[in-house]
Amino acid sequence: MIEANQQGDVWVVAEQNDGYLHDVGLELLSKGRELAEALGVRLGAVVLGANVAGHAERLIQHGADRVVAAEHALLAHYQTQPYAKVLCRLIEEHKPQIVIYGATAVGRDLAPRVASSLRAGLTADCTDLEIGEHVEPGTRKHYHRLLYQIRPAFGGNIIATIVNPERWPQMATVREGVMRMPEADPARRGEVVSVKPDLSESDLPLRILEHKPARRLVNLKAARIIVAGGAGVGGKENFRLIWDLANSLGAAVGASRAAVDNGWIDKDHQVGQTGTTVRPALYIAVGISGAVQHRAGMGEAQKIVAINADPSAPIFQVAHYGIVGDLNRVIPMMIDAVKKRV
Repeated sequence: MIEANQQGDVWVVAEQNDGYLHDVGLELLSKGRELAEALGVRLGAVVLGANVAGHAERLIQHGADRVVAAEHALLAHYQTQPYAKVLCRLIEEHKPQIVIYGATAVGRDLAPRVASSLRAGLTADCTDLEIGEHVEPGTRKHYHRLLYQIRPAFGGNIIATIVNPERWPQMATVREGVMRMPEADPARRGEVVSVKPDLSESDLPLRILEHKPARRLVNLKAARIIVAGGAGVGGKENFRLIWDLANSLGAAVGASRAAVDNGWIDKDHQVGQTGTTVRPALYIAVGISGAVQHRAGMGEAQKIVAINADPSAPIFQVAHYGIVGDLNRVIPMMIDAVKKRV
């Protein structure tokens, strides 16, 4: 039996933008805690930026045992080359056995650069992570306590379990919203390691002349009620009905990838495998067929109501309540019923 490097910590790369921690880093601490306890090691978080040491307390409260804060003025705004350089050096110095990133725009850019530099494996867009064993086919190699990197494959038709037994660290990106954010514990205590990276202007291939952060249009993860529209809505003008129903319920507006690709609504509203994973108390799916990629992002809603003209639409398989009918008739009736109750 070949043992994995059981001494290295489990690391979560905690992404921050303009001084604010991204939720996905906090979410990953919940899964990181499970992995660290299964391996009997510490859970670490690493955060890079200009003034990031202040995030350490929050990361510790959400489960980190140790926070590595790398601060430098040249890390004020994300650029691939300096961030990858610093993170590679930190990994080489501290030797974590697992490093997980959020599958955000930054994470999807940074993780493969680090993996390439370290000649380590990387699995993208995981939906789950576990610790397990692996027997190499055709050999007597039996690997113990490896990271199972679990993700949908072939358009979501199968679930693949990927292992990386030969190269370290084991690395994966995980989609935002897949893991539940752990509750903060103000009583938790942990270690903070401050690092001053060795960087110069030559490490920055670009010079940022102006920085204008874009504000997210909607926070779907925090919404208790979501009304989402899909290709079956029929067009941008009909999508006004989705907004009207959402406004009457005090809900957020979501969408399938088809609606976003058609230009009917901004991508910030997209729910699904390539969008946001949500768990609202009520999810109303209007004109959404229910492809597996969309169900992956909303299947854990407490109550699902589906409105679709096609009685055989897959969305009805996961819906708690289904309405077969024309949304142009059904939605006005729902809005009228809501107004009468109010």
